[in-house]
Amino acid sequence: MAALDGLPPLRDVIQRHGLDARKALGQNFLLDLNLTQKIARTAGALEDATVFEVGPGPGGLTRAILALGARKVIAIERDTRCLPALAEIADHYPGRLEVIEGDALKTDFETLAPEGPVKIIANLPYNVGTQLLVNWLLPKTWPPFWQSLTLMFQKEVGERIVACEDDDHYGRLGVLCGWRTEARMAFDVPPQAFTPPPKVTSTVVHLVPRENPIPCAVANLEKVTQAAFGQRRKMLRQSLKPLGGESLLVKAGIDPARRAETLSVEEFCLLANSL
Repeated sequence: MAALDGLPPLRDVIQRHGLDARKALGQNFLLDLNLTQKIARTAGALEDATVFEVGPGPGGLTRAILALGARKVIAIERDTRCLPALAEIADHYPGRLEVIEGDALKTDFETLAPEGPVKIIANLPYNVGTQLLVNWLLPKTWPPFWQSLTLMFQKEVGERIVACEDDDHYGRLGVLCGWRTEARMAFDVPPQAFTPPPKVTSTVVHLVPRENPIPCAVANLEKVTQAAFGQRRKMLRQSLKPLGGESLLVKAGIDPARRAETLSVEEFCLLANSL
């Protein structure tokens, strides 16, 4: 890809700017430019889109997104060491890369979102990835400000995101993602693709918002899933006791002897609406 975008190889950029990946920031740099292209392509056509990227680091994925023609990239980076490397990319693509120094967890993406389609593409820092996803799933209004999410997680988290009932990975995250989105795992990324290599395989997950998710109060859904999966081996009459137990289940038309992992997203919404 050095040939594709005319910028120096990422290893050289990292060396020149002294960028060692920091564990405290959950950093693992992705240097394989074929892979960064594959991630960016998973998000579909980018020509008319504004792309939000979180934790671009030295900019491998940023370069792929820009090379594939994204109208604009807004990158949120809290590691000031990476800013000079990102500035070089911004110079190479005038007016198309905006870098915001800051913490993604404290960033109001909705207010930054311009007119037109918004896609979020990111190799998320391991320590904040799940929380960021939940924030994006629970914006003030729905359909959300974003058209799709193409995100990299540890594989175990990816499995939890796409899990349905009767799956060992099914839990609160699976219910939330299944309620508001259609989620799929696109492909795995081996540890050796990163610097430094993490101890686990990663996976890229693609999520598209459902236009009309089942009407349901988020706070109630969170209460129900927290109680149910907090004691997932117990029957629901027991795990949901603090919320009404058997009477709540009967009201929702659900057998009190069932366990949390057997309930579909629709049934969790029924329970939440019966609270």
